[in-house]
Amino acid sequence: MRPGGSADMSGPAMERQGAMASIAAFARKTVAIADMEVRKLRHDPTELLTRAIQPALWLLIFGQVMAHARVVPTGDLPYMDFLVPGILAQSVLFVAIFNGISIIWERDLGIVHKFLATPTPRSALVLGKAVSGGVRSLIQAVVVLALALALGVKLRWEPLPLLGVIVLILLGAAVFSTFSLIVACLVKTRERFMGIGQVLTMPLFFASNAIYPTSMMPGWLRAISHVNPLTYQVDGLRSLLLAGAPPQGAAIGIDLAVLVAVLLGLVAVAARLYPNIVR
Repeated sequence: MRPGGSADMSGPAMERQGAMASIAAFARKTVAIADMEVRKLRHDPTELLTRAIQPALWLLIFGQVMAHARVVPTGDLPYMDFLVPGILAQSVLFVAIFNGISIIWERDLGIVHKFLATPTPRSALVLGKAVSGGVRSLIQAVVVLALALALGVKLRWEPLPLLGVIVLILLGAAVFSTFSLIVACLVKTRERFMGIGQVLTMPLFFASNAIYPTSMMPGWLRAISHVNPLTYQVDGLRSLLLAGAPPQGAAIGIDLAVLVAVLLGLVAVAARLYPNIVR
């Protein structure tokens, strides 16, 4: 006992306290990077407004035409109901996949050099970017869901499913934002990045279950869809969001687990490649 009557803190207790302090510091640094990115939206929100046009066109034109044609078998779900989660995931993909270009701008302005000179972990820098991509995607999600309501799609508004939808949007955006960051660290120029980004978005979108079920795909494409993170995001969104979709707790758990596993792997790769952007 110490003179004041208090017991000495044991070794394991000190280790736990140190671990908690490290986690808290990591979280603060991640949030600081995300906050810096989100602040940019206040100065130039036009990017989000222009990107909202694409999901609107998919729902108002493609969705209406395919619903009338009735060529996609969606079971008991109307095609528009089936389509909305896919277009929501698409809007997340299209916002997040170009998020990596910001690191090229920051390198040209000398900001990345300053980040690398700080003791901030590289993984915190990467995760901060990923979180900011999630915030951007949530804004897009509001636009898509408002359009879905206007088109008469029956959505589920209970608090728990909505929370799951938010988590899936954030995870999906984080996955594709981090993937985008990896691409930016490899190509290092805006021109190459924009070209590769355009090339990647369509295959990711069409090789998923966003606009048609995987049962319609040829075998080789179905195999690709099973390793496409977008497929798991759409699956989860469809189960949680649509009032006519049966609840599938185990399937949603698998969707979340896959997205988390992919995100952790991509963050590890991106953290290693992050310093390459300045070389």
